[in-house]
Amino acid sequence: MLPSDDGITVPLERYEQAIDERTALVATSHVFFASGTIQPAREIAALAHAKGALCLIDGYQAAGQIPVDVVADDVDFYLTGGLKWLMGGTGIVEMYVRPELTARLEPTVTGWFAHERQFAFDAQNFSYAADARRFEIGTPALAAVYAAHAGMQIVLEYGPQAIRERTQQLVADLVGRLGEIGCQLTMVDDPARHGGIVMIRNADHARVVAALAERNIIVDHRPGHIRVSPYFYNTEDENAEFVRQIEQIQSNP
Repeated sequence: MLPSDDGITVPLERYEQAIDERTALVATSHVFFASGTIQPAREIAALAHAKGALCLIDGYQAAGQIPVDVVADDVDFYLTGGLKWLMGGTGIVEMYVRPELTARLEPTVTGWFAHERQFAFDAQNFSYAADARRFEIGTPALAAVYAAHAGMQIVLEYGPQAIRERTQQLVADLVGRLGEIGCQLTMVDDPARHGGIVMIRNADHARVVAALAERNIIVDHRPGHIRVSPYFYNTEDENAEFVRQIEQIQSNP
């Protein structure tokens, strides 16, 4: 477990110091849920591979809101799901595995969807599918599949780059408005290294989030912070209303 000195980032040098010939897998997030910082996945993968390790990137807070290129980043595994920025709700995980790794990996948790002869129903002789199906488990939640597909179609319609640019505009607008009322934020200074998560430092975060919900503003909280995640479908007017309500709530403890 690599520590963060500022609660915002983990320096690349810290990965380099920690990864050695004993390391089997480097697993980390593409975007930190507690600060919105975008990690350099390509550089982290290169450090892992230089020592003979594999690299797994958790993209749950990334895919959808920022462009993702698993081939260019040279990662071995990439995980994401419909719950967050792909707008598909719970129940579905999407996983990429580098194709040349597929044949030699055998999951220790498996199910009938991973069977080479799935519909033979042969419980005595199990053999993994030759392709990426070997990483499946059992029958998925099919209602969630439809929801995940619908959310992904929206992302593909507008395109990840356009969504990224619009989200950056909304984050910059929100950050400016929060600064005007004296809010302290936990985030990097460089917008290019920051995603769509805005962490507002607030000791009374649970009460404030509950009060916002009563005003039909749905955000979340994490230890010591209110977490706000403007996305491309939001507006500057909504940012302004959120900040106005925050100011009112904090002035009436």
